[in-house]
Parts: sequence; C-alpha cells; structure tokens
Amino acid sequence: MLYYDIVVIGGGPAGLAAAIEARKNGIEKILVIERDRELGGILQQCIHNGFGLHIFKEELTGPEYAEKFIEELITMGIEYKLDTMALEVTKDRMITAMNSTDGMLYIQAKAVIIAMGCRERTRGAIRIPGTRPAGVLTAGTAQRFVNIEGYMIGKRIVILGSGDIGLIMARRLTLEGANVLAVAELMPYSGGLTRNIVQCLEDFNIPLYLSHTVVNIEGHDRVEAVTIAQVDERFKPIKGTEKKFECDTLLLSVGLIPENELSKSAGIELHNVTGGPIVNEFMETSVEGVFACGNVVHVHDLVDWVTEESKRAGSSAAKYIKGQIESNCKTIRLKGRNGVRYVVPHQIRLDSTTQTVELMMRVDNIYKDIKLVVKSNGEVIKEVKRNHVTPGEMETIKIDLSKLTLGYSDEIYVEVAKEEA
Repeated sequence: MLYYDIVVIGGGPAGLAAAIEARKNGIEKILVIERDRELGGILQQCIHNGFGLHIFKEELTGPEYAEKFIEELITMGIEYKLDTMALEVTKDRMITAMNSTDGMLYIQAKAVIIAMGCRERTRGAIRIPGTRPAGVLTAGTAQRFVNIEGYMIGKRIVILGSGDIGLIMARRLTLEGANVLAVAELMPYSGGLTRNIVQCLEDFNIPLYLSHTVVNIEGHDRVEAVTIAQVDERFKPIKGTEKKFECDTLLLSVGLIPENELSKSAGIELHNVTGGPIVNEFMETSVEGVFACGNVVHVHDLVDWVTEESKRAGSSAAKYIKGQIESNCKTIRLKGRNGVRYVVPHQIRLDSTTQTVELMMRVDNIYKDIKLVVKSNGEVIKEVKRNHVTPGEMETIKIDLSKLTLGYSDEIYVEVAKEEA
C-alpha cells in the first residue's frame, strides 16, 4: 500500500497545473499518474501555435506550453508514474492502478484530483450510414498519426464536424500536401474558434458546409467516396441536396466527451449537459476530498482556461488537507437558461472562503449585441455586454461572492438577454 497526500490522475495540462499549485500551497507528498509514455497529455501532438497567450503572454506550440509545466514539476521534485493506468477510485480515495513495472498498485490518498481529459466521439456514436472501409478516423487520431508517429493518413480528405481539432487538421493536412475537399458541419454554426475558421479554412480556400452531414460512405477496403447532404431544422437530410466527393479518408471532428469512467466508479454525480462531474467553486465534486479540473469537467476551447481552473483545484485540494474547507455546507445551484447551456461551477457554498468566483459557460447559438445576465430571485446580480457570442467559444463572468449569496436562493441563473437599443 502506498500513501500520498494528493494523487493527481492525468499528467496533461490540467493535472500538471493542479499538482504544481498543490505543491506551492505547501503539500509535499504528491503523485501524478499518467497512462501515456510521457507527460503533457494531448498537448504533445498539438504542434501548432496559439497556446499560452493568456498565461504566458506569448504564442507557444502545444509541446512548448506543456514543457514549461513539466520542467517546473520536475524541478519541484513532484513524483509521477508514466505508462500507468488508474483502474478505480473509491469514495474513500483509494486508487487502484497498474503498470508493467510495479504491477498492481493500491494507493491511499488524503485528496484526489481527477484530470483525465476527454475523448472523441466516434463513427459508432453518430451512426453514419454506409460501408465500413479503412480510412475513417477521428481528427485527434489523425493528429497523432501525422504529428507524432509520422504517418500520412490520406490524400483526398473530407472532414465531418467543425470542432477545433478538425479545423486545425484541415490546415495541417493541406500543408502536408493533402487535398481537403470539404468540411461539413451539422449545425448552422461552427463548433470551433473563429480564429481557427479564418486561419485553417478561409486562408486555404477550404469550403465549409454548414447545416450538412454525411449521409453515405462508399468503399470496400478503403474509403472511395463520401456523400454529404443539407439538413433541415430537425437535422434530417434533405433529398436532392446531396454532394458526392471522391476521397480516400473521412475525418470525424464531432465532439468531445469527458473521460469519466473513474468518476462513475467513485460515485461522483455527473452533469447532464457537460457529462463531467458536478463541482463547486473549489472544484470539489460530490464526493468529499475528490476534486476535478480541465476537460474531464467540461470541454474547454483554450488550454489557458484549463490551467487557471486546475490551479484552483490544486490549491483547493491543499486547503482540504489542511482542514480549511468544511463539508456539509448549504449550497446554491448555478444553472444556465434562455440561451446558456451550462455554467461551471455548478454549485456555490454559502460559507465559502473564496471572495470571488469566475463563472464559465457556453451559449447554445450565435447571438449578437446581447447581455449575459446573472439572476437570483428574479433580481439581476451582474450583467456583462457582449457584441458577439458563439457556442464554440467559452464565456466567463467574474462574480463578487458576497453579492451572489445576498438574498438566499436555492438557484442562480445565467441567461442571454437582448441588449437594449
């Protein structure tokens, strides 16, 4: 049996930031568990730039961003285990893990931080009709093949979904000599950052078909053709709008799902919209002493926001071990409505020692000239103006907690309101 103060599951940007922040807050015995062969997580395959603009005030590639945290972790002497799979986390913070060197590991922690990230939806999850040839890959898998393993995945490519990874791979594959024929998006808006639409599609004259989806895949051994069609308001294909592309590869960029098998094993309550754990302002889950951060909670658009959130989880876990966070406190629920899909954190404790809390949220459509309004008992607590919001970009509102808890209500809502002329 091994004993640690804090065990962090996941050695990506979230886990690294959380572990480092916990050490800065006085916790010495920390272990990071990473299932891959190196620290850094998904950042190691994200060789494009655009990372670190908020945290470091400079433009970095994914590996450069990760390396800053890896170096700090090693300098601090924080323990980590690579090629190690966490199999189970229990409510009493017992972790079962295994690797080829140590075999089965049983680790008791005073606090656990889960930071496993997210995974991609696959073809099976979206039920695309057609044959089952080779050449159908998720965008993240393609990114690993091209950027880390050194394999080119195809020459004529269609991409379904306009999430950020799909957009970035459209540019990456074009630069490697492939012909990206089209990007089809089911929704009437893109799911990615505006800057990626401009830099990855428009700059390379790659067409984006909104309100379109794949209706057929052809091919025996390898993809030979993909047919897309326009969809109606109920997302049903419209006959007569089909477009057929002769190609050898179909990339899927159709959404990310938090990795929450371990969360389920621990009995953690999950949110019905995000699919991740329900957390309070300390990033503590419904299981006492278990904290969560990064894409395992909700999918972020910028790694800088992952880092900020994970620092909060790390410092909170340290406070928990020191007895500075009380359990069994009354909470206020935070919910999105009227255009706001969800709000993180999902709960605020009434006797919180935190002075301010940053609310993170996503809207459900593209809105222009609106206000994001925080309400309690019908009264406006705070509102911020926005010229343009989109589902692909996270919105944040910083709240003074004393105002949030004035006039106690069980629920606080954040909603979209039209900006008055």
